Amino acid sequence: MVIWLIGISGSGKSTLGEKLKNHFDSRQIPAFRIDGDSVRKFFDNDLGYSREDRMENIKRILLSAHVLSQCGIRVIVCNIHPFEELRRFARNKIPGYNEIYLKKNIDRSMAEDVRNVYRSQKGKTPLVGIDLAFDEPGQSDLILETDRETPDASFKRIIAFLESKYPELKK
Repeated sequence: MVIWLIGISGSGKSTLGEKLKNHFDSRQIPAFRIDGDSVRKFFDNDLGYSREDRMENIKRILLSAHVLSQCGIRVIVCNIHPFEELRRFARNKIPGYNEIYLKKNIDRSMAEDVRNVYRSQKGKTPLVGIDLAFDEPGQSDLILETDRETPDASFKRIIAFLESKYPELKK
């Protein structure tokens, strides 16, 4: 099973991914969280932020998620994943791929700028939602409007979705 939390920077991917990882850990369910930034660091930041470089980083994450899921580990991916063509690829290649779209208004994300991404990188690197398009998802399994609900409310909706689809998670 792969649970991919997608959305623009500041939409709550890392927050909800960490809550989900802690939830699985508390139930002794093998899980691993992959963050796009940690993959970049592992490869010594050899990729930039162009469309092509972002696609390459996502492909690295896709392979990692696929391999881990084949080993019976629930994989939680926290990554913008802005390109619909790679989301279709993931749905076709990874059994148990679950896409959860954290929908948030770009203006609100820029105003809050929790990780200082927009202020520190604007004009330096192409930002998704500003310089690069975030393709509106066509087949997300769950859509959470994270600028309209609390992280706890979003988390409860994720758990309800997963337990409905995978009853074995109701431990």
